[in-house]
Amino acid sequence: MSEAEVVTMVVEERTALDLAELEAAASAVPDPELPVVTLGDLGIVRGVALLDDGAVEVRITPTFVGCPATEAIAADVRAAVGARVPDTEVRTRMVMSPPWSTDWISEDGRRKLAEHGIAPPSGRARAARPAGPVAVTIGLRRETETQTCPHCGSTETRELSAFGSTPCQSLRACRACGEPFGAMKSL
Repeated sequence: MSEAEVVTMVVEERTALDLAELEAAASAVPDPELPVVTLGDLGIVRGVALLDDGAVEVRITPTFVGCPATEAIAADVRAAVGARVPDTEVRTRMVMSPPWSTDWISEDGRRKLAEHGIAPPSGRARAARPAGPVAVTIGLRRETETQTCPHCGSTETRELSAFGSTPCQSLRACRACGEPFGAMKSL
């Protein structure tokens, strides 16, 4: 049976299993490090499928390899989806290809980040990055990205540290209003 044929299926006690509803439940889970956005806002949930053994599998792409929140995200997703199908095993599978990109953050997610003082990534990361190997520079790096201050809207900002409150953020400061802020790194 193909995944398309399984979109709605009758399971025990004649309860309809709606994969779109289960994906919505997984997507509604708040990010444990940035709870102002959901996993759906970040584009982390890659899909839901019914497996041959009757288990539900939710595919997730972490924001980067080694993300410390990955296990918490998986547990929260299993709990949220499991609440919708209490007699069904729910599994999560990490999908690493293609790698997550800040391009996957929804417009609503970008708005929520900005409203909570976190600058969303500017531009489109994938479009700006050439295909192939990524050059890694050790030491001081030249800033190539302008990020707008979420407090006053100025683009006159500077990076204070490549590492912020979470590994996917940097710490920046606004030259106009003087306020520091977290900024999502473009990946």
